[in-house]
Amino acid sequence: MNTKNKVVVCSRSFSKNPILRKELLERYSQVTFNDAGLKLDGDSLVDFLKGHDKAITALETINENILKQLPELQVISKYGVGVDMIDMAAMRSYNIKLGWTGGVNRRSVSELVISFSISMLRHVPAAHREVLSGTWRQHVGSHLSERTVGIIGCGHIGKDLVPLLKAFGCRVIVNDIKEYPDFYASEEIESVSLESLLEQSDIVTLHVPLDDSTRGLLNAQRLALMKPTAILINAARGGLIDESSLKNMLKNNLLAAAALDVFAIEPPTDKELLELPNFLVTPHIGGSSNEAILAMGRAAINGLDYNKLP
Repeated sequence: MNTKNKVVVCSRSFSKNPILRKELLERYSQVTFNDAGLKLDGDSLVDFLKGHDKAITALETINENILKQLPELQVISKYGVGVDMIDMAAMRSYNIKLGWTGGVNRRSVSELVISFSISMLRHVPAAHREVLSGTWRQHVGSHLSERTVGIIGCGHIGKDLVPLLKAFGCRVIVNDIKEYPDFYASEEIESVSLESLLEQSDIVTLHVPLDDSTRGLLNAQRLALMKPTAILINAARGGLIDESSLKNMLKNNLLAAAALDVFAIEPPTDKELLELPNFLVTPHIGGSSNEAILAMGRAAINGLDYNKLP
């Protein structure tokens, strides 16, 4: 057991998990958990991190202003897979190491995408709302089977999603800035341009990180390329989609449906979008399965020791 380093855990879900708490305490004796369930940001985040050598963070924003006030901090280990909230240049300049493991929540996100696809194809959210309001009528939907599904981003989650979709007999096309020819060949899938993917797909699902190259990736012009019968899914990162343009397309039946687990600002405030009958919203639960929480937590614990400069 490490009795020297002081560890702090910002994540509320990690802090509440008895298995992760036990496993972390078996490795480190001095641990501060977020037992009060605080939402940490700015000064409150600095105060919480002060006096610790190593930290486990989740969705907290770590920037230069935060790091300059924490001269004792040596390691930040990421609970989760997205790192868009961490200023990597600032981490390097302050010589703070990063513990990170990609893809540990991939099956949790992939299964949510499958559930979104079937729910929207079968009009489940709209039917649910109608029954609650006193209307009992059948909605005629479509199968996921044999649909063309376009995956934007063929990293850990994109790759995990492919065989699940193939089990439904789906035709899968992908777009990624990287090429994975061996994977494409083994799974019999086609790599296409982003524009071609949007034009061909019955379902489009996003699985890319949020950075300067992907922010606003699906703007009004690109959204307009999609079929009016198509469905758009985002369980990756908020900020990838022009949400205002998406709302207008859904309202005017220029797009059949959309399901979003993530938003540019969370929680989202556009009530008009949230209440559309052809829109499904969930509160950033892509990685929130019991299995994914343990996998992400264990990766974060390991990341406190096995780390490198970002």
